[in-house]
Amino acid sequence: MTKKKKSILSDQRFIVLLVIIVLCAIFSGLSKEFRQYTTILSMLDFSYYDLLMAIGVTFPLITGGVDLSIGTGMVAYALIAGTLIRNNNCPVALAMLICIVLGIAVGALNGVLIGVMNLPPFLATLCTCMITRGAGSLCSATPWPGLTQDGGWFHTIFKVTVGTGRSASRYPLGFLWMIILVLLMEYILNHTKFGRYTIAIGSNKEAAALSGINTKFYHVMVYVVCGLFTGLAAIAYAAVTPTVQPGTGAGLEMDAIGGVFVGGVAATGGYGSVIGTFVGIFVIMLLKTGLPYIGLQANWQQIITGIVLIVAVLIDILKEKKQHTNIKKCGNNKQGCCSQRNVNSIR
Repeated sequence: MTKKKKSILSDQRFIVLLVIIVLCAIFSGLSKEFRQYTTILSMLDFSYYDLLMAIGVTFPLITGGVDLSIGTGMVAYALIAGTLIRNNNCPVALAMLICIVLGIAVGALNGVLIGVMNLPPFLATLCTCMITRGAGSLCSATPWPGLTQDGGWFHTIFKVTVGTGRSASRYPLGFLWMIILVLLMEYILNHTKFGRYTIAIGSNKEAAALSGINTKFYHVMVYVVCGLFTGLAAIAYAAVTPTVQPGTGAGLEMDAIGGVFVGGVAATGGYGSVIGTFVGIFVIMLLKTGLPYIGLQANWQQIITGIVLIVAVLIDILKEKKQHTNIKKCGNNKQGCCSQRNVNSIR
């Protein structure tokens, strides 16, 4: 077997893609309902906000950080904007912009607390998680305009309906936007200064600072990006949730963070890909959607998802050990030998 083939087969993204194929085959074989087009549409509808949160949190996780506020933040922004629509006749377009601005503001706060004030990411984002949950609880349960109501046009961003009645056909336009965003952020991560510096900070923050990188600025910026995508997720969440409920959102970040790790982002930072996050999220969504069709309820869904996450982290640990072993073997080589993470950080 050639080195190239071995590299492909050992790539976690390839492994996760195989898992997706296997899960689809199992659920399709055991349930006729799972094979229906409406099931696929429903799964895609509820994957958009998870995927948007996951794309955003990929960047803090690559730096070795985390953002626990994305779940409660998403719900809080949707509640605040929805309240403005219902009680103050705020245009839907402006409400959507408010979601994004609120997300960026909280992301910037997280970035300052972590990147400038050097608070541990877990503690800093736990605090903003509590703040956003409290802010959302100040609002009442709020439905955004329905598809047929004034201002309901924003639903068509994610799903287009052609025709009326039983002959109507629905198309998941949101999936196209997700593909575009994934490819865009993958390019930014691998081919821009921002992306390279993000990986460098996760690989070795001290070395990155000594090399002249403004680590504080870029540390803040990764959380701003995370906040931006949380704001976008709030719009997607409002589009698929009939009534946004206050006091909710805690725990929604776990699906996003879990999907990122399943997709191959290193638990210790310094390596990852947005495409990996994309396929990782669909493993989580397949489990959430498919398990009820074969008779396993919510508790079993959480247990199985947790097991999948443990396996993903163990794979990452084994890859780490293998890399360290290879580094030791070639330690006496005059040309040096660097790990995959360091290679990626300077591309």
